[in-house]
Amino acid sequence: MSIMTIPGTTERLRDNSSIPHHDIGPRERAPRLALVADLQGQELNGMFVLSRLAAFLRDIEAGQRPDLRLRERVLVIPTLNHAPETRGTSAQQAAWLRWAMTEAVAAVTQTAYYRVAIHPSPDTEEMPQVRLYAPNDDERASACLFGLPAVIERPLEPGDAPALARAWRQCGGENFVLHAGQAGGLQTAHCESLFRALVAFLDRTGIVGGLRLANENEDLRYFGLQQVFVVQAEQSGIFSCRHEVGRWVRAGEELGQVYDGFTGGERARVTA
Repeated sequence: MSIMTIPGTTERLRDNSSIPHHDIGPRERAPRLALVADLQGQELNGMFVLSRLAAFLRDIEAGQRPDLRLRERVLVIPTLNHAPETRGTSAQQAAWLRWAMTEAVAAVTQTAYYRVAIHPSPDTEEMPQVRLYAPNDDERASACLFGLPAVIERPLEPGDAPALARAWRQCGGENFVLHAGQAGGLQTAHCESLFRALVAFLDRTGIVGGLRLANENEDLRYFGLQQVFVVQAEQSGIFSCRHEVGRWVRAGEELGQVYDGFTGGERARVTA
């Protein structure tokens, strides 16, 4: 099997310094947590949340928040916008470059025990949730520390799991993928939920000390593989849903309609 190379990018991606990242906390220790977002250049929610979280952690490290203490080392990759781009390359080269960037990110973050990726949903707006791919018992327990309303298990398959989640699985430790909102736009309510979830995780894992989080009643739902159902429309088109994201629905309840993108006519109704 041959490995394609793109002149000027292969060598840079093999060098961890080509992946822009924040390295915050005690350098004499291995990273306890790695956070990654915006691998595809479209996850504005994740980019915003992780860039703000990096600023928050740097303030703690610099002593600007005297009541807080950063006990562990944290790696933060808010975006890969500054990594080599795919413009001007063929489809095959672009696919290779995406693979190489994923491998490079995995290499930068492999020594961390906890690894968290914020993954965009390109098609629909999603409620804040933690996704686990072929998890172990430690991951199942730790997923609840984020305090997000849902934890969902999924298989570790190429068509289901993000490439980074599959690469991380080979590194051991605990791996999590956070979903919230939809790619391509900044949704501040979802950003607030993600930021609170990450701060809660920092507190509950002991990475940051001194945090005084408000005691909120967390309505957590855990969904195993046998409890997840995919609803598919019989026709393609524009899906319009009148339900608020995160609302519970009953079996047989109408979820929305699929409309023709040109004529505007209704093509199908979608039910749970």
